[in-house]
Amino acid sequence: MNKRINKIIQVPGVFIGLLLVFAATGWYGLLSWFLVVPILLVLVIALLDLSQKKHAVRRNFPVVGNFRYIFEAIRPEIMQYFIESDIDGAPINRMFRSLVYQRAKNQMDTSPFGTKMDVYKVGYEWMNHSTFNTSFVASVPSRISIGGKDCRQPYSASLLNISAMSFGALSKNAVLAMNKGAKIGGFAQNTGEGGISDYHLENGGDLIWQIGTGYFGCRKKDGSFCDTTFRSNALLPSVKMIEIKLSQGAKPGHGGILPAIKNTPEVARYRHVEPFNDIHSPPFHSEFSDAAGLLHFIQNLRGLSDGKPVGFKFCASGEDDFRLLCEEMTRTGIFPDFITVDGGEGGTGAAPVEFSNSLGMPLRDGLALVNDMLEAYGIRNELKLMASGKIMTGFHMARILALGADVCSAARAMMLATGCIQALRCNANTCPVGVATQQERLVRGLDVADKSIRVAKFQEKTIDSLLELSAAAGLQSPTEIKRRHIYRRVSTTRVKSYAQIYHFPSKHLHKKKANSELRLPNQL
Repeated sequence: MNKRINKIIQVPGVFIGLLLVFAATGWYGLLSWFLVVPILLVLVIALLDLSQKKHAVRRNFPVVGNFRYIFEAIRPEIMQYFIESDIDGAPINRMFRSLVYQRAKNQMDTSPFGTKMDVYKVGYEWMNHSTFNTSFVASVPSRISIGGKDCRQPYSASLLNISAMSFGALSKNAVLAMNKGAKIGGFAQNTGEGGISDYHLENGGDLIWQIGTGYFGCRKKDGSFCDTTFRSNALLPSVKMIEIKLSQGAKPGHGGILPAIKNTPEVARYRHVEPFNDIHSPPFHSEFSDAAGLLHFIQNLRGLSDGKPVGFKFCASGEDDFRLLCEEMTRTGIFPDFITVDGGEGGTGAAPVEFSNSLGMPLRDGLALVNDMLEAYGIRNELKLMASGKIMTGFHMARILALGADVCSAARAMMLATGCIQALRCNANTCPVGVATQQERLVRGLDVADKSIRVAKFQEKTIDSLLELSAAAGLQSPTEIKRRHIYRRVSTTRVKSYAQIYHFPSKHLHKKKANSELRLPNQL
């Protein structure tokens, strides 16, 4: 105790002595007063450090101990700008971030001196080319028509669209820029589960309206689903499809999270909730609790929307769950118009670490499972498959198309095209570039006119790169990409194609059709 008292007295004593010296000379030299202010500041910091009890480092090392917390706060920036290489950054490495920026800005996107990737490392993937190919670029594929037998207003979708991101998680300017970019480029923007805002409608871009467990934008005061508000929004001309969100890859089984600091009165108005409270979407839907309930809910929404395409999004939860859904679709004859498969590697503004790191099937595994189970039950042609999860390049799209997807969606790539610098502050409302914040002073920095062109240009050039890859493989269209075209190194001396890796055995076949002409999943 005596040592502590001596320390408390000793530190201020030194500074007080210095202050007296400079104060005495201050009448004769103005320069000395420029030293008095910093010394006073250091003295105050030292007194605060010695008196507080929460941080042992600051208490034992007053003043200098604060540098530990300063360096910790700027560690992400130090890593990103000074330490990480082009290929080891996370969650999106610098190579892919730079590629998105270059394509969004319509700058040169070629790479000198060869690949930076270790092509002999386990996990490296590539696409084989055709030696005698005569086509430079594959033909632009016709747009993908989404809408099954019960759909009266099918939607003609682009191969690459904007994945689900809500107003609230994103700023109004980010939503405006993405929607205007979608309008320019002729692709769709998913609203995310936060409802339809005026910013989604202002520029007239196509919308996929997502409805989550909180039923934001179509809910009653008790949080249950409201037919009336749903129908009024679903009939908007900009709304082309409706997507029921069962789960999100980044946090499956958890429900959405919007911190109170981002729940402004404007955000709350569109979500039909009270402002300045944390918004936690329930982990399950109150309108249904099983496969049959989901299918009848889809049928209900299709009727309320006058026949627009209705589907659902989920992170694949395994063979047993999806088999039950396939059996129910077969039994009832009710099919969603589309299924969106999300992966455990998906992005989010906020998620518990255990959920984002250790829960949910990765996209490629989940997509292959869903596609093959649908084929096994003979119902793959009844619906379209969409996929979202860390899609940055034409090759990323090729991998997803090879596994069965008809349409791809991207979220983080579109954020980067809108100006995101991966500051990793999405959940703190302090995004420095105005993409994922509700602070008006930060939002103003995002120029909608400029960023909307970048969003459209990124989508266009990514599609172009996919077409060039398809042509190099000797294909007429990206829709012809199959699993046999994609390869992965599984050891230093062994390579397998996707057809060999993603192959589910015959036991997954529908029992009633196991002995019929139905072919095995993945048989190419």
